[in-house]
Amino acid sequence: MKSINKTYLVISILLLIVEIIIALFVNDQFIRPIFGDYLASILLFYMIATFSKISENKIALITLLISYTIEILQYIHILELLHLNKIKILNIVLGNSFSWTDMLAYTLGILTVLLIHNFKKLQS
Repeated sequence: MKSINKTYLVISILLLIVEIIIALFVNDQFIRPIFGDYLASILLFYMIATFSKISENKIALITLLISYTIEILQYIHILELLHLNKIKILNIVLGNSFSWTDMLAYTLGILTVLLIHNFKKLQS
Protein backbone atom coordinates (compact mmCIF):
# COMPACT_ATOMS: atom_id res chain seq x y z
CA MET A 1 0.00 0.00 0.00
CA LYS A 2 1.25 3.46 -0.90
CA SER A 3 1.90 5.81 1.95
CA ILE A 4 0.30 9.21 1.98
CA ASN A 5 1.79 12.50 3.00
CA LYS A 6 -0.33 13.43 6.01
CA THR A 7 0.78 17.06 6.02
CA TYR A 8 -0.27 17.48 2.40
CA LEU A 9 -3.54 15.68 3.12
CA VAL A 10 -4.36 18.17 5.90
CA ILE A 11 -3.45 21.10 3.64
CA SER A 12 -5.69 19.62 0.92
CA ILE A 13 -8.62 19.23 3.29
CA LEU A 14 -8.24 22.78 4.62
CA LEU A 15 -8.02 24.22 1.12
CA LEU A 16 -11.05 22.20 0.04
CA ILE A 17 -13.04 23.60 2.97
CA VAL A 18 -12.00 27.15 2.02
CA GLU A 19 -12.98 26.51 -1.61
CA ILE A 20 -16.39 25.17 -0.56
CA ILE A 21 -16.98 28.21 1.67
CA ILE A 22 -16.03 30.51 -1.21
CA ALA A 23 -18.33 28.65 -3.62
CA LEU A 24 -21.28 28.74 -1.22
CA PHE A 25 -21.00 32.16 0.35
CA VAL A 26 -18.92 34.50 -1.81
CA ASN A 27 -20.25 36.12 -4.95
CA ASP A 28 -17.93 38.96 -5.88
CA GLN A 29 -15.58 39.98 -8.67
CA PHE A 30 -12.28 38.89 -7.09
CA ILE A 31 -12.43 36.27 -4.32
CA ARG A 32 -14.60 33.73 -6.09
CA PRO A 33 -13.45 34.01 -9.70
CA ILE A 34 -9.76 34.88 -9.29
CA PHE A 35 -8.58 33.99 -5.80
CA GLY A 36 -10.72 30.82 -5.94
CA ASP A 37 -8.87 29.68 -9.08
CA TYR A 38 -5.55 30.60 -7.49
CA LEU A 39 -6.43 28.39 -4.50
CA ALA A 40 -7.84 25.66 -6.77
CA SER A 41 -4.45 25.17 -8.43
CA ILE A 42 -2.78 24.97 -5.02
CA LEU A 43 -5.45 22.52 -3.84
CA LEU A 44 -4.92 20.31 -6.89
CA PHE A 45 -1.15 20.42 -6.35
CA TYR A 46 -1.48 19.24 -2.74
CA MET A 47 -4.08 16.61 -3.60
CA ILE A 48 -1.71 15.07 -6.15
CA ALA A 49 1.28 15.48 -3.82
CA THR A 50 -0.61 13.73 -1.02
CA PHE A 51 -0.56 10.45 -2.93
CA SER A 52 2.48 10.83 -5.18
CA LYS A 53 6.17 10.34 -4.64
CA ILE A 54 7.31 12.34 -7.67
CA SER A 55 9.08 15.67 -7.32
CA GLU A 56 7.23 18.88 -6.54
CA ASN A 57 8.39 20.33 -9.86
CA LYS A 58 6.77 17.47 -11.78
CA ILE A 59 3.60 17.73 -9.70
CA ALA A 60 3.53 21.47 -10.46
CA LEU A 61 3.80 20.77 -14.18
CA ILE A 62 1.06 18.10 -14.02
CA THR A 63 -1.16 20.47 -12.04
CA LEU A 64 -0.71 23.27 -14.56
CA LEU A 65 -1.40 20.92 -17.46
CA ILE A 66 -4.61 19.72 -15.81
CA SER A 67 -5.69 23.29 -14.99
CA TYR A 68 -4.91 24.58 -18.48
CA THR A 69 -6.66 21.60 -20.07
CA ILE A 70 -9.82 22.27 -18.09
CA GLU A 71 -9.69 25.91 -19.12
CA ILE A 72 -9.25 24.98 -22.79
CA LEU A 73 -12.20 22.58 -22.49
CA GLN A 74 -14.21 25.54 -21.21
CA TYR A 75 -13.11 27.53 -24.27
CA ILE A 76 -14.53 24.88 -26.62
CA HIS A 77 -17.66 24.53 -24.43
CA ILE A 78 -17.08 20.82 -23.87
CA LEU A 79 -20.06 20.42 -21.55
CA GLU A 80 -22.41 21.80 -24.20
CA LEU A 81 -20.79 19.67 -26.92
CA LEU A 82 -21.32 16.56 -24.79
CA HIS A 83 -24.82 17.71 -23.75
CA LEU A 84 -23.74 17.71 -20.10
CA ASN A 85 -24.26 21.42 -19.43
CA LYS A 86 -27.45 20.77 -17.42
CA ILE A 87 -25.49 18.84 -14.77
CA LYS A 88 -24.85 21.48 -12.11
CA ILE A 89 -21.94 19.74 -10.36
CA LEU A 90 -20.03 19.48 -13.66
CA ASN A 91 -20.56 23.20 -14.25
CA ILE A 92 -19.23 23.93 -10.78
CA VAL A 93 -16.22 21.62 -10.98
CA LEU A 94 -15.25 22.18 -14.61
CA GLY A 95 -16.61 25.68 -15.03
CA ASN A 96 -18.22 26.94 -18.18
CA SER A 97 -16.39 30.02 -19.40
CA PHE A 98 -12.82 30.50 -20.56
CA SER A 99 -10.73 33.29 -19.07
CA TRP A 100 -7.11 34.31 -19.48
CA THR A 101 -7.34 35.62 -15.92
CA ASP A 102 -8.03 32.05 -14.76
CA MET A 103 -4.90 30.86 -16.58
CA LEU A 104 -2.91 33.55 -14.79
CA ALA A 105 -4.45 32.62 -11.42
CA TYR A 106 -3.51 28.93 -11.91
CA THR A 107 0.02 29.91 -12.87
CA LEU A 108 0.43 32.22 -9.88
CA GLY A 109 -0.92 29.54 -7.55
CA ILE A 110 1.63 27.01 -8.75
CA LEU A 111 4.44 29.56 -8.66
CA THR A 112 3.49 30.29 -5.04
CA VAL A 113 3.72 26.61 -4.14
CA LEU A 114 7.05 26.22 -5.90
CA LEU A 115 8.45 29.31 -4.17
CA ILE A 116 7.38 27.96 -0.77
CA HIS A 117 8.85 24.51 -1.41
CA ASN A 118 12.08 25.83 -2.89
CA PHE A 119 12.49 28.30 -0.02
CA LYS A 120 12.05 25.42 2.45
CA LYS A 121 14.72 23.41 0.61
CA LEU A 122 17.13 26.34 0.82
CA GLN A 123 16.52 26.59 4.57
CA SER A 124 17.37 22.90 5.12
